[in-house]
Amino acid sequence: MSEKQHQAEHRNRPSGEAFRAFMGSGWAPRSGELPGLTEAARYAALRREALSAAFPGERVVVPAGGLKIRSNDTDYVFRPHSAFAHLTGLGADREPDAVLVLEPLAGEDGEAAGHEAVLYFLPLADRDSEEFFADSRVGEFWVGARPTLETAASELGLTTRHLDQFPDSLAKDAGPGGLGLRAVRDADREVTELVDTVRRHVGLVTDEASVTATQEADLALARTLSTMRLAKDGWEVQQMEEAVAATASAFDAVVAQLPEAVDRGRGERWIEGIFGLHARHAGNGVGYDSICASGDHATTLHWTRNTGEVRNGELLLLDAGVETDSLYTADVTRTVPVDGTFTPAQRQVYDVVLEAQEAGLAAVRPGNRFRDVHAAAIEVVARRLLEWGLLPEGTTLEQTLDAKEGQFHRRWMVHGTSHHLGLDVHDCALALREDYVEGELREGMVLTVEPGLYFKSDDLLVPEELRGIGVRIEDDVVVTADGCRNLSAMLPRTADDVEAWVRSGGSRP
Repeated sequence: MSEKQHQAEHRNRPSGEAFRAFMGSGWAPRSGELPGLTEAARYAALRREALSAAFPGERVVVPAGGLKIRSNDTDYVFRPHSAFAHLTGLGADREPDAVLVLEPLAGEDGEAAGHEAVLYFLPLADRDSEEFFADSRVGEFWVGARPTLETAASELGLTTRHLDQFPDSLAKDAGPGGLGLRAVRDADREVTELVDTVRRHVGLVTDEASVTATQEADLALARTLSTMRLAKDGWEVQQMEEAVAATASAFDAVVAQLPEAVDRGRGERWIEGIFGLHARHAGNGVGYDSICASGDHATTLHWTRNTGEVRNGELLLLDAGVETDSLYTADVTRTVPVDGTFTPAQRQVYDVVLEAQEAGLAAVRPGNRFRDVHAAAIEVVARRLLEWGLLPEGTTLEQTLDAKEGQFHRRWMVHGTSHHLGLDVHDCALALREDYVEGELREGMVLTVEPGLYFKSDDLLVPEELRGIGVRIEDDVVVTADGCRNLSAMLPRTADDVEAWVRSGGSRP
């Protein structure tokens, strides 16, 4: 549930009955029109069916999570847990403290017959309630109107109940010989504690062994929910396309503002602001903290301080993504010469990274394994570093690619080449290695392909002209029946096209 806010004692709110009656009267009647079922909800229903089939006869609890305090009595903007969003179709800033429960159904023969989806949440309060005008956290006067039980049911196509009913519903028919109980443990600490309390009360947990067993059951649920997101359905791919298109437009805006970023000083913050403006306007905002790294800052993989200058003659590495209102995010990187021209050393590094990315992109096809993408890209990186004489003397390509004894190239490319992308920028993180890294690529998977090379300014093992150069090129691709489709291909990638893009002020060649 939501973190408890400190309520300042100096605040004085009227509490008389006459005042409450006055505040609750004189309002136009609310519309009784019910919304239609959203497209997101139609797809969410299919996902719930798949989850139901995985856990027949068990009660499954998926919380949205609660509000987190930002400072004293203000909260961060709410983002529901990704599993909750995936199974309900609810997106940005939708229903803090809500809990989705899959209630098992029994057929005439007593056998499991699917689940009923029930959403417990805090519905819109009546205008004659104190909450209406006095509750600064959830009251309609303060944060706007929430859905009613009826409107949420119509919008989402599931059963809705008041959040107050949730605790009593947990224990019903649960226990040894009765219903099993599983929960997403990392979404809401208080809901998890309540689930564990119910387990003890109904006899599902009696000793250390049963504690371990229930925790393992919850972990299996979390892994299932994560693995379900590996392959995206048609609606999800559409959301990814929208996120990437908005990201590309924001990149254009950043390139157009490069001269301003140079002139104003503290240009990395200017770049961050320009991208954030477009992300907030086109979608929910940024999908993760933007990396706006100029010069040597580009050699720090997750440079999100963005406090540096943007200077002509240096490179700007922009790693950023727009998150849609449905919470699907892009994750794109371009590295551009601030003044529109790569130096010979910058182009040398850039061309190798592009060559590596092309190899990685070619490996994205059904039947290949996820790890093949990294293997293809990193072989190019290792071979070129070997040709440049940067690897230990006497090292062969086979030796440097050896997972145990080699990997010397990782000094200049520490990270992996790819990850799944979707509701989370690093999506499906709880999937087992056998399903993720060792898993086969299949149609509908959305991946990044993002090799890089990072030569820090104080690295004495590289030639002086390469020091302080960091390059990453990252695109988002969806696996198709016979290969992959680059969702961000509209953005320039070759060195010549990138130069033309910058010189034109963000107009793509």
